[in-house]
Amino acid sequence: MDIRERIEKEEREILSPYAALSAETKGRRIPEEPCVIRTAFQRDRDRIIHCKAFRRLKHKTQVFLSPSGDHYRTRLTHTLEVAQIARTVAKALRLNEVLAEAIALGHDLGHTPFGHAGESVLNEIFPGGFSHHTHSLRVVDVLEKRGKGLNLTAEVREGILRHSKGKEEILSMEGLSCPGTLEGKVVRVCDVIAYVNHDLDDAIRGGVIVETDVPKMCTQILGATNAGRIDTMVKDLIFTTLKNPGPEPRMNQDVYAALVMMRDFLFERVYEVDTVHGDFVRAQKIIRELYGRFMEDDTAFEREIGDALPETSKEQTVCDFIAGMTDRYALHLYERLFLPRPWMVY
Repeated sequence: MDIRERIEKEEREILSPYAALSAETKGRRIPEEPCVIRTAFQRDRDRIIHCKAFRRLKHKTQVFLSPSGDHYRTRLTHTLEVAQIARTVAKALRLNEVLAEAIALGHDLGHTPFGHAGESVLNEIFPGGFSHHTHSLRVVDVLEKRGKGLNLTAEVREGILRHSKGKEEILSMEGLSCPGTLEGKVVRVCDVIAYVNHDLDDAIRGGVIVETDVPKMCTQILGATNAGRIDTMVKDLIFTTLKNPGPEPRMNQDVYAALVMMRDFLFERVYEVDTVHGDFVRAQKIIRELYGRFMEDDTAFEREIGDALPETSKEQTVCDFIAGMTDRYALHLYERLFLPRPWMVY
C-alpha cells in the first residue's frame, strides 16, 4: 500500500458519511495516473497554489482600489482567509478538509482587476456576458499552462463554478447553482463569513464607517470585534450542522439573520457608496477603453497580447487578457497606451 492509498483508507474510516472521498472522485477531464503520495484533491490544491493566476491575486482589489496601507485585504488575502475558515469547519464536521481547501483556494481565480467593478463592465461589453465564477473555471480548465489548464477533478471544478451567491440567500442550496458536495457548500458559506468580517474591518480602517455604525443586532449577537464575530459564526455553523446532520450546512436562525444583516449593511454603507464606488466607476472606463483598443487596433493586439489560443475568438482573447490583469498592470498599461508621455530633451 502506497501513501496515497493509506490516506484514502483513513478517509473511509474517519470521515463523515456526507464527506467526499478522494478515492471516489468523479475524475478529471483527461485521465491521469494516480500519485503514489498525494490524493486527487491534494494534487488539485497544489496545482492551484502554484499557478500564475493564484499569484496575481495579491495585486487584485478586494474592496479598496490600490490602497496605500499595508493592512488592507487583497483578493489573495481574502482567498487565504476563506481557505482557513473552510478548513476549520470541514475538519470539525469530519469532511474532506483538502477538498474544501482546494475549492476555497481556486474560487476567485477568475476575478478581474478592480474587483466587481471590472466584472460588471466586462459583463456589459463582452458578447455573451462575463462572471468571475465561470471565468474562474475557464482559468483552471483552459487559460493556465497556455491552453492545457490544470486538469482538476470534477468536485473542485464544480465547487469553483458554483461558489458565488451575490445577494442571494446564503444558505439556499437548491438548484443547479449549488455545489454537489457538502465541502463545496461549506465554502460558499465560509466565503461570506470571511468577506463580511474583513470588509467591515477594512471599511472602519479606511474611515468609510465607524464601529458605532454597525447595526446593534449584529454586535449583540455576533460580537463587537472582528475575531469575535468570526468565532461566533464559525462555531454556530459547526455546532448547528452537527445537530442537524445531513448534506446541507446549517446555522442558528438568529446568527444567520445577523450575518445577512451585516452583508446588507456592507452593500448599503460600503460597497455602493460614492466614496468607494466612485473609484470603480473611473476604473471601469479603463477596462472599457482597453477592450476597445485591442479590438480595433491589430498592432496593439499583437504587441500586447500576441497569438490567440486555438479556436478562440478575438473577443474572448481580449476578455481573457483583461480579466487576468492585476490592478496595477491595468493602470500602467492604460497609462502607456492612452496618456501622453513627456518629450525627453537633453
